[in-house]
Amino acid sequence: MITAGIDIGSITAKAAVLKDGEILGTRVMFTGYNASQAGKNVIDELAKEIQIRVDDLDAVVATGYGRNSVEFATKAITEITCHGAGAHFLNPDIRFIIDIGGQDSKVIRIDENGRVADFAMNDKCAAGTGRFLEVMARALEVDLDGFGDICMQGKEPAKISSICTVFAESEVISLISKGETRENIIAGIHESVASRVSALAKRVGVVEPVMMTGGVAKNIGAVRALEAKLETTIQVSEYAQVNGAIGAAILAGK
Repeated sequence: MITAGIDIGSITAKAAVLKDGEILGTRVMFTGYNASQAGKNVIDELAKEIQIRVDDLDAVVATGYGRNSVEFATKAITEITCHGAGAHFLNPDIRFIIDIGGQDSKVIRIDENGRVADFAMNDKCAAGTGRFLEVMARALEVDLDGFGDICMQGKEPAKISSICTVFAESEVISLISKGETRENIIAGIHESVASRVSALAKRVGVVEPVMMTGGVAKNIGAVRALEAKLETTIQVSEYAQVNGAIGAAILAGK
């Protein structure tokens, strides 16, 4: 059986194709302004890459904020459920997931079957999300891909107290004018993100082992800052960014 999962996020569209429980391939593209077209494009590109036809797919599940725009999907399932299924597939021992996406942060506690036991979500403010890091990187004229590595060089993280992205950006500009090092400012930015997400996690109740998913999981500074706040080791899979799509593909086969 060949199944696909399509995760339409606010910034990126992800797709995963599984055959009989094995990953055939994954793909990430920018969502752009048309979520429906993004869903079509990402699965078309992936199908071409793994040399199958979209018509060969037995079932397709769409997830993410744009899930209802994927008209050819067999069904749509919330990203919370899909992230639970994806993490369980990647490591059946996982009991807690931290997913930091472009526009929201989610913490999910799952049971031994990968089903959601409890969750909390921050979708009202950009603080503690990938967008927050993107805005800060731009203010510091640093490439976002290297943001986490620079964070690790900070010796004394600068204090970023504002919970609003706009005000936090003003704080960063003020710190620059006072001569604070770029490394310490970036370390402080990651501390700020970790503080918000760890508070969300503690509200739900952290259960080990913990896995981090979403695009921000590729940021070593964010991972280390969260590990320090939660006093635990966080696992990051090579499939972290496409975890929701993988979970959707798994659920498509059920």
